[in-house]
Parts: sequence; C-alpha cells; structure tokens
Amino acid sequence: MNVFVTGGAGYIGSVCVEELLNAGHRVTVFDSLVEGHRSAVDSRAQFVRGDLLNRQQTLEALHKSEAQEIIHFAAFALVGESMQNPAKYFSNNVVGGLNLLDAAVATGIRKIVFSSTCATYGPPEVVPMVETIPQRPINPYGESKLMMEQMLRWYREIHGLEFVGFRYFNASGASQHFGEHHRVETHLIPNILKVALGQKSNVEIYGTDYPTPDGTCIRDYVHVQDLASAHIRALAPGIQGFFNLGTGRGASVREVIQACEQVTGKRIAVVEKPRRPGDPPELVASPEKVKNLLQWTPKFPTLLPTVASAWEWHRGHPEGYPD
Repeated sequence: MNVFVTGGAGYIGSVCVEELLNAGHRVTVFDSLVEGHRSAVDSRAQFVRGDLLNRQQTLEALHKSEAQEIIHFAAFALVGESMQNPAKYFSNNVVGGLNLLDAAVATGIRKIVFSSTCATYGPPEVVPMVETIPQRPINPYGESKLMMEQMLRWYREIHGLEFVGFRYFNASGASQHFGEHHRVETHLIPNILKVALGQKSNVEIYGTDYPTPDGTCIRDYVHVQDLASAHIRALAPGIQGFFNLGTGRGASVREVIQACEQVTGKRIAVVEKPRRPGDPPELVASPEKVKNLLQWTPKFPTLLPTVASAWEWHRGHPEGYPD
C-alpha cells in the first residue's frame, strides 16, 4: 500500500515507518520537525516537511503522495504542558487533525489510523481497562485526543471515511535503528537510562503511598514495535473502531527501575517525591478486543526485553538524534 504518515519523524512514528517499509509499503512522511527529528526518518521514505495547521500545504502534500491510507501520529503529547497551555493542544491536535480529515476526504483517502491515548479515559473505573468504560479526560491533552476521536466518528458517518483509533498505554523500547529522544523527556524508562549512562544523577519517584503492592504507580508498557505491527494490521480493509493497545500486564515504577538495573548492570539512584496531581494508581489495558479482531499478539509481552531494546538504542545513541 501507499501510506501517508503524519508525525513520522517522532518516536512511535519513526518505528512504524520503518516497519511499513520493511513490509513492502510505500511511505510519505509529513512532519513539521517541531518535536520530531529529520534523522529519525527512514531513508527509504519520502519526506515532506509541513505543518497540519497549514490546510493548503497539508492538502497538496497528501494529493502529491497519491496515498491510499493515512496513519496519523502528529500531536503534542505532554500532559503537564497541556495544563499550562491548552490553546497549543487544541490548536495542533484538534485543528490540525480537522485539516487532515478534510484533506483526506478531498483526496479520496480510504482509511485513517489514528494515534489516540488512554488519557481519553481519565482515572479508570475498571482495571484492566476495556474500551467501553467512560471517557472522562482530566487534562487538555486527553480532551484533544477525545475530540479527534469524535470527529472520526462523524467523518465516517457523513463521508464514509474508515478509521481505526488506537488508545495507547505506555509506549517503550526501541528498534535497532530508531528509539526514543524527546527534547523534553518525561517518560520513565529513558530517564532511568540517562542515570545509567551518567547523564543524570538520579531518577524521581512521584508518590510512594499509592494503593499498590509497593506504593508506586503501575503502568502498562507496550513495545513500540508491537504498536507498529498493530497499525500495519489496521490498514486492512473492513477493520474499524477503537482499540486499547497494551500488554495487559502492569509494572510499578520500582519494578521498572529494578528491570533497568538488571539490564544495565548499573545501580539507579532514586529520589522520592510527593505524588503529582492527577496520576491514577494503576493504568493497565485489557487488550482482548485488539487481540480478537486484529489477531494482534505482542512480541514483547514482558518488561525485560523491552527495557533491553531501549538500553541498546540509548547506548548506541547516548545523545539521541543529532538534529
């Protein structure tokens, strides 16, 4: 297939582009490089630098690509920043998404696969989390993704645009060539590995008094290559709807630190801090729907191999990408 990938210079997008190309698909990457990195784009892909907020630029790039389907990763994704600057998130994630949908209709795109988030749920009523629990986001980031989900429903209803929306849990790990490098790094595993590399003195634990076995938050860590494989499966005709993407297994902050110590052979210094407002004790996916309907099974169902892949990439790229 011929696929147009927005945000293909970002962490998850870069690995998905690599896997699409390995599977024999043609790929055009559309990215503003505000958060992404030019050197994270697989050299086999066609690259177009552009901004989804520019309607004409988006339409022209999509038309020129002659793509049949879209995978939409491009978004701002820092929860804390969204609480400080909601306009940035509603502008980029919602207005930019709307421009992409209009361009998709205008160019006859058959399907869009959308990168959503478990943040659309807010604090869950049930764990493991199924797709039918209420969606009550507690920050503008989650709200912006939920608004995009709602637009997808209406564009299918009115324009016949097929869609799949994946609600991610904690993306982690790396492929051999592409890994995680954010200009502002908020994710746990890369920040722990910075300590192992000697780039940070310690890692912070925010909250040690949660109602969990060791008092720290539990999260579902899903390997980025497993995320990519789900997106490729979702391109098949007839598959539609929203799916949680996680392993169904949770790991606490302390367990992730222990896994990083085991993989790196380094002791990780820890500083314990108070809870951050809005952090739920446990976020773990129920992946049954995606397993049943997409026949998707994670190749990295446990934490250690995921951490090991991240460590290999960070050791080979201690400063991340050069641009």
